[in-house]
Amino acid sequence: MHADAAVEDAGQRSQAQVAPRRVGVLAGGAAVSGAVEAQLPPNIEALRKAALAEAVRKVTGGAQVRRGRVKLDLPPLIDNGNSVPLSVSVESPMTPADHVKAIHVFTEKNPLPDVISVHLGPRSGRAYLATRIRLADSQTVLAIAQMSDGSFWSDGAEVVVTLSACLEEGLI
Repeated sequence: MHADAAVEDAGQRSQAQVAPRRVGVLAGGAAVSGAVEAQLPPNIEALRKAALAEAVRKVTGGAQVRRGRVKLDLPPLIDNGNSVPLSVSVESPMTPADHVKAIHVFTEKNPLPDVISVHLGPRSGRAYLATRIRLADSQTVLAIAQMSDGSFWSDGAEVVVTLSACLEEGLI
């Protein structure tokens, strides 16, 4: 066997050995991309809106939620969704006859729409909440205050998130 023929024969063998590996890698990549596509339902937006509506309904019992009396404060542009500063204040005299019973915060696109619920009473002094939350994506954040007279008041804010958080698998 000539040296050229030996090199050519070795080249064919190495291509034959590499080809199945490449096919396996490509097939594996296709399987992974298929699994990722199958994980997110095509109607994800509708499912998220329904989950948010259901979470709000559980808190309000289907009562009317009016705009006003609540001030939701958070930055409109967030670099990192893992730690987003948020504050909620509610106009209330905080007397036994007229006070805030609870403040609830919801998100539209997080895997779980209920972010936090804080229960207050007239001895709280003022209806104010300040914390940090995680946001999965650019979305609407909603704050609802439950008053002692049974009414519900709200405020909402749009937030743009450049680096998402809350990316657990299998949740909407």
